[in-house]
Amino acid sequence: MAEISRETLETAMARNPHLREYVEKFTKKYGKVPEFYTQLSRDLKEIKYPNIVYPVGDPLFVHIYGDPKTERKYIVIEPRIQNTEERVKYELVKEKILELAPSKTIPENREEFEIFLDQLYNEALQKINNRGFFSRKNVKITKIEIEKFRYLIKRDIVGIGPLEVLIRDPYIEDIHILGAEYVSLIHKIFDALPTNIKFESNITLADYLKALSERIGRPASDKNPIVDGTLPDGSRINIIYSPDVSIKGSSATIRKFSTTPLSVVQLVKWNTFSAEVAAYLWLALEYGMSVFVCGETASGKTTTLNSIVPFIKPQSKIFTAEDTPEVVVPHPTWQRLTTRERGPEESRVTLFDLLKAALRSRPNYIIVGEIRGAEGAIAFQAMQTGHPVMATFHAGDIKKMIQRFTGHPINVPVTFIDNLNIALFQQAVYVKGRFLRRILNVVEIEGYYEELGGVATRSVFEWDSVGDKHIFRGMNNSYILERKIAEVAGYEDPKDIYNELFLRARIIQRMAELGITNYWDVYREIKNFYEKGIQGLSFRL
Repeated sequence: MAEISRETLETAMARNPHLREYVEKFTKKYGKVPEFYTQLSRDLKEIKYPNIVYPVGDPLFVHIYGDPKTERKYIVIEPRIQNTEERVKYELVKEKILELAPSKTIPENREEFEIFLDQLYNEALQKINNRGFFSRKNVKITKIEIEKFRYLIKRDIVGIGPLEVLIRDPYIEDIHILGAEYVSLIHKIFDALPTNIKFESNITLADYLKALSERIGRPASDKNPIVDGTLPDGSRINIIYSPDVSIKGSSATIRKFSTTPLSVVQLVKWNTFSAEVAAYLWLALEYGMSVFVCGETASGKTTTLNSIVPFIKPQSKIFTAEDTPEVVVPHPTWQRLTTRERGPEESRVTLFDLLKAALRSRPNYIIVGEIRGAEGAIAFQAMQTGHPVMATFHAGDIKKMIQRFTGHPINVPVTFIDNLNIALFQQAVYVKGRFLRRILNVVEIEGYYEELGGVATRSVFEWDSVGDKHIFRGMNNSYILERKIAEVAGYEDPKDIYNELFLRARIIQRMAELGITNYWDVYREIKNFYEKGIQGLSFRL
């Protein structure tokens, strides 16, 4: 079971009166006190009826609760305006801040802006007290209200308002807003959960999403109701603004962005794929193979792609081209480019444009966030000219992948398909009542054979759903390992490449056993291995 922190519920409540008030009301109603965790672990998933409170940075807390009579719910605990009297005070403070702001120089940096807002808030309080707004009405702002208003002003001006807690919570994957009354999410441990977040009306929600879209530089309107953009933390947001289009009121979907990707070792520990699959990909990326991670929406393609990028040689120049920046590269020589979809036609920059630029910038690897259209043909041109490519792609199996690449609008000639070396197929699977992400298949693309009338492929790893394990079908039978890598690496006997694969699998397994799962720690071990071999590792095999 996850370890309960030395920080207790009592010490958290001492600092946060709103938390104490919530817990006392909950305990009175249900007759039980929530358990307090500062960190959650995956074993909590096994709890059928959770009653867990965890912090996401003072003054924000989350309560996950469910019982035999109550549906599991994600409850946000934050300072809130309690009554009309507090609302009047809060609006007066906001008015004074807006009155003072135009005479100030406003910093652009977020950290500096937070400090500036604190100073502005303190000045506003001072001016209000000096003018006696509250004393005339025989009303005082209490210490609790001062901190509550400070939080709410920062939440609404620096943060993103009512959804700020969801953006700060590291355990959330996706957020779904379906009209004013319904905000739900996908939790990394507790799966799909409704929340207690509501908007006053569909008009309030529409105004909120419109303001948010303007802030991210992609204004939504009745004329342009569907907007895709990136929030300040890097999360992807899709807004459907118009009630004519979204029947239950304006809606939005947010896909959370993590600044530190999950490591390949962490994914091995979770059995997304095996240590042998990871070792196979390590060799493939070291020797410049082109690899596509394929799967349906929310199957974890980008997570897997990010986890294996550290396998590329540390001194490589890497070029990334994306619509929305999601790929994270640890290598120092990283050229990171994104598309520009707004503005006059002549000033727009598409993925197609970025990939053409990549061919001129002499990278060791080109990584495309997601191939959707004509840029796929350029990716194959890049591979044809000796530039290894990594990308994510929507396809459930090798047959569908080839059909989509050779069909409209990508139109890659079928004879070019063998420029791609390896395709992984990943899926969210339902096993014993739980949703898990698994690589179902690792497929090698051998070549186009006219006599076959198609492309020859071979499956080197397959997921066995009964045992939840990955079977190495390519042992002594891998075209990529024996014909593409062993020859370049100078092995007299190509079969010796399998010893190297199992050595690297052991390195990954050992890191998993030792708890070396942080992305940057794993990258450091891989980098040291490249530089000094086994002696460079911080542990013994």
